[in-house]
Amino acid sequence: MTTPPSRPGAERTDGSSVQIGALVPLTRPGWAEAGQHLLAGLELAVREVNDAGGIAGRPLELVVRDTAADPQRAAAAVDELAGLGVAALAGEYHSVVARAAATRADALGLPFLCSSAVLDALTEQPTKWVARLPPPQSRGWQVYADFLLAAGHSRIAVAAQPSVYWAAGTRILRDYLAPRGGTVTELDMSAFDATAGCDATAGCDATAVCDELADNRATVLLLLVGHPEPAVSIVKSVRRDQRLAKIMIGAPAGQPEFAEWATLLGDDSAAIPFLRYLPERLTPLGERVGTALREQLAAAPSFVAFEGYDTVAVLADVLRTDGVDRAARTADSWPRVAVEGTRGQIRFSRMPGISVWQWAGTPIQVVDRDPADLDRLRILHTG
Repeated sequence: MTTPPSRPGAERTDGSSVQIGALVPLTRPGWAEAGQHLLAGLELAVREVNDAGGIAGRPLELVVRDTAADPQRAAAAVDELAGLGVAALAGEYHSVVARAAATRADALGLPFLCSSAVLDALTEQPTKWVARLPPPQSRGWQVYADFLLAAGHSRIAVAAQPSVYWAAGTRILRDYLAPRGGTVTELDMSAFDATAGCDATAGCDATAVCDELADNRATVLLLLVGHPEPAVSIVKSVRRDQRLAKIMIGAPAGQPEFAEWATLLGDDSAAIPFLRYLPERLTPLGERVGTALREQLAAAPSFVAFEGYDTVAVLADVLRTDGVDRAARTADSWPRVAVEGTRGQIRFSRMPGISVWQWAGTPIQVVDRDPADLDRLRILHTG
């Protein structure tokens, strides 16, 4: 499989730069806007590291690879980047893609700091080579379930597409809600897609989904589906169905986080709660970084942009301390990390059921877009 070239000048073979391989989704079917925010954070941090003298006097450099949400493409990129001699890997947004990258990095003995993917089982077996910044899916989605229960919702319907990630989310919600009196009814979108003619670009007729919801007594519909389709079509159909006027739509995976969501849905984009990983107040570093990211992106930075920045901040600290040519020492450094990030102090530990080194203190919020101001995000719940 051919991996697209990195940006001009990104690859040097004379040893003058310290290279970090960056895995980001920049083209469809990847969530390109998420990839752009992730890359913006990575790039800003690299510039600041170099402005401060680099790594032991050597410039830090990103070698960027577009994963396009393709696990095989990501695994091939890991092989290529390892062959180029990168000191570490960073990035990736899509959980299934990050799992493929993490598995390959573990096999090659290449340190990988995952910026933004939450799937609990990033690797099948415990590994010393991989660490992660966002919370595991089980923790974040349990916080979301607590929000639903606190808001009086116990009958939940999920519109789910076939995927390891969506299946894990459904299982987490069902296992957490059942002992607390909640129920989860799954609407298999693969069956609806076949009859409605859903298309990733043209949208679909989600009438069948609405009919199923009308027959169900659920008070919440959660979108465990891809963006923009079929998520956008489902929201439009539900919002226009008078039978479903009282149902709440939710998107724990964060589809409404990015500006494209509001652009595609307009007023229908509001009041759809989702998870994001920001504190109520950023650190002083976070405030400064947020200002710089807003200028760089010409838009409000998402939490994903902050994850990108924090990724490089951690890796730069590790590389300064342990050297750039000792991959094993880098991997052994995860439990010793203590870095002030944009969202708090970052430390890694082992968590039950999680196979990688995990930042246990990641802040979690449930937020939505304000119907009165679509650019404003309202904090509804924290965990």
